[in-house]
Amino acid sequence: MTLVLALVMLALVLPWAAAAATRRLAVLLPPREACAALTGSAVLLAGGTVAALVGLFHVPFLASLEQVSLPRVAAEWPAAVPVAAAAGAVLSLQTVLVVRRWFEHRSLLVRAWASTGDAVPDGDLLVVPGPDPQAFALPGRRGRSGRVVVTTGMLRALGPAEREVLLGHERAHLAGRHHLLSVTAYLAAAVHPALRTLRPALDFHLERWADEAAAASVGNRRLAATAIARAALVGASAEQAGKGRGPLLSVSTGPVPQRVKALLQPVPVRPRARSTQAAVAGLVTAVAVAALLGLVLAYGLHEYVEFAAEAVRGR
Repeated sequence: MTLVLALVMLALVLPWAAAAATRRLAVLLPPREACAALTGSAVLLAGGTVAALVGLFHVPFLASLEQVSLPRVAAEWPAAVPVAAAAGAVLSLQTVLVVRRWFEHRSLLVRAWASTGDAVPDGDLLVVPGPDPQAFALPGRRGRSGRVVVTTGMLRALGPAEREVLLGHERAHLAGRHHLLSVTAYLAAAVHPALRTLRPALDFHLERWADEAAAASVGNRRLAATAIARAALVGASAEQAGKGRGPLLSVSTGPVPQRVKALLQPVPVRPRARSTQAAVAGLVTAVAVAALLGLVLAYGLHEYVEFAAEAVRGR
């Protein structure tokens, strides 16, 4: 069955190539656009994979609806039943992984909010007493709006201007609702192992997005680079000491040297060359078409089963 083979290839092989291409695309884009491309690709590829698996899983059931017995299905299409069973097993595993990841994420939020119990509020800032230098953006939960969490140890490690950069960085995470993009990629990665490679790339570009916002807020890219480097360095020292940086996006996330280097360069702009724009548009379109192809093939497979069942009954 050609459609079955096409769906198998779509579900197993295509996401590897598409994920690699998306990561290359993200390098060419400013941080905001890179985050949109990475998150959108993760969702589209996960949806296309699930659609392909659902199409494979339904083949025997469609045949039974067409009044073709399961033994007859196995005789006419030997691969249909094993492939459907494998697709069902994969779908079950995906469901378990997605649900488990979602509850892990919620548990991290609960623990993060619990760690701020003795914090001193100051507007959108929660200052937690303690020597460990940590800072992260804490999304809202149960009616509480998001907060920037920073320890007194981190505040003491930075100068006044550097603190402004740090707070601008974490506020950019909250304003951009970056946690939603990050958790979306985290859940999508449970659908296909190829999509796991998109999460580190997305976290890096989310940090770059926040870095650029912080640099714009203080109007000094060199100051922003210095502050990011210092905050990440002291935060990494706490992490190496076993204290951890918190469960959420933090200033020390991702390859810091690359982020600092980018801040020492001019503000990133949108690609202008026609060839680059054509490549970007072509790749985004290709990813979208690849995801939609899963739906089209799944529908086509259903139509094929109905047609074949008619032929089997006519013998």
